[in-house]
Amino acid sequence: MKTYKKQIIITSLLILLTLLIGCSQEQSQSETLKGSAENDSSKQAINDNDTMEEKIIRLSGGDSGLPNPFRHVSRGPGISKMHLIYDSLIEKDEEGNIPWLAKDWEISEDGLEYIFFLEEDVFWQDGELLTAEDVKFTFDYYKKHSPVSNALYVHDEYIIESTEVLDALTVKITLNSPNPSYFTDVGFMRIIPKHIWESIEDPKSYDGEGKVIGSGPFVMESYNLQEGTYRYKAFDNYWGLNQKVDYIEWVPVSDTIMAFENEEIDLINVSADLISRYKDDSEFTLISKHSYHSYRLLLNMEKRDELKELNIRQGMAYAIDQQNLIDVVERGSGEIASMGYVPSVHYWYNNNVKDYEYNLEQAKELLEDTQLTFELLTGNSNDEIRIAELIQNDFREVGIELKIESVDNRARDGAVVEGKYELVLINSGGMGSDPSYLSNTYGEGSLPGYYNEEIQQLLIEQDKELDNDKRKELVFQLQELIAEEVPIIMLYGPVDNNVYRHGHYDGWMFRYDHNKATHNKLSYLER
Repeated sequence: MKTYKKQIIITSLLILLTLLIGCSQEQSQSETLKGSAENDSSKQAINDNDTMEEKIIRLSGGDSGLPNPFRHVSRGPGISKMHLIYDSLIEKDEEGNIPWLAKDWEISEDGLEYIFFLEEDVFWQDGELLTAEDVKFTFDYYKKHSPVSNALYVHDEYIIESTEVLDALTVKITLNSPNPSYFTDVGFMRIIPKHIWESIEDPKSYDGEGKVIGSGPFVMESYNLQEGTYRYKAFDNYWGLNQKVDYIEWVPVSDTIMAFENEEIDLINVSADLISRYKDDSEFTLISKHSYHSYRLLLNMEKRDELKELNIRQGMAYAIDQQNLIDVVERGSGEIASMGYVPSVHYWYNNNVKDYEYNLEQAKELLEDTQLTFELLTGNSNDEIRIAELIQNDFREVGIELKIESVDNRARDGAVVEGKYELVLINSGGMGSDPSYLSNTYGEGSLPGYYNEEIQQLLIEQDKELDNDKRKELVFQLQELIAEEVPIIMLYGPVDNNVYRHGHYDGWMFRYDHNKATHNKLSYLER
């Protein structure tokens, strides 16, 4: 007889986040949706008093796509807006994973079967009841129609073997193999309503009724693609924690500092040289968090054979003054990234990986007077352009010329997906979660033209290893080998310095694996 081991909370060792990249096909029209929040909920009013002034949070805007699982932009702002509308089986707080739509679960001893027990009286934002059928449908649908953020495909295989409804509030998911990170991968996927999507063959182009209907705490009232504005309203019939705000608005601003000081937006991320402006003022609260993002140079070895040579890659790494990038661009507020990818603040960081301290002589020795010219693609933010220019200066010292091309971020991200670059500068995140993300980053086919058999075997082995200590050792080995190989030149991770007026709103929090307070669903809910 099969036995099950009951879990209350899975710790923070297990997670996979996609590294973004991708683009959505957006409609060029302003969209307005009315959440069907009309309901007969007896839920307590948000401010415990309907007569009180409505609480509104305003944040800096920008288009990040239609916030459903198939059409949001794959970066943090797009993902987080979608998460506020769509719930998952589990969520994440400061310490680890917590129950959400699933109030409890059981995991079989062989790690192959998960049984999720759902909360009762959970309603979709159009008034329909959420059941286990929706959960089963979601995972079956994602197999055929991949959402933007999809952790369910690993090494090109769908990790779910089957789903089964045991009763109206219980669903069993069977995996194709046990894996220490799969619980979080499955649990954090957004659940979608069967009654809306079951007849939709192309969700990426679907623009009809119910396209932004979730079971989450906020309903989208309006979205203007051209202006990058959104307006969310608290979902009155939300099953879970009370919302702390009535509305969230993302508004266009040209200068975030000025907009914050004019009280047009409620939170900003300031550079280190501006911290003193706020930290001794009792009106403001400053919270800093090391970034789980990092700037890096991606090397396209399909486009340029020279980049397959290890001495070229290592020479380029030695030629970049990473500390100077931090000092100039971030005013010193940042940390040189590990060439082994896993950041120093991660629980499985290996401090013994090879570093590439700025060394022109070492770089020249490795490059052996080779004269090279590359095209460097970058986004169009001031920081990215400045970083590209500083690297251009560094490379010139060792005989490498860079031709910089700056495009908007969406075009740059699209070029990464399509492999249309030689070198590309990009800032990516998701580095605070389970290190299974190394498979997405360095796995076969992830980096154009690059393959290392030993790395591949270690990636597969650590994905299957259920013993935590043994798996940690494998991840440590991976970091050392990746740092030696330099298939990506890691640069630095900035520190986020958030400033807000606590008198207006004081609910901001960081998730254990994420450094953006505004991106966390729990930042907007009572706990």
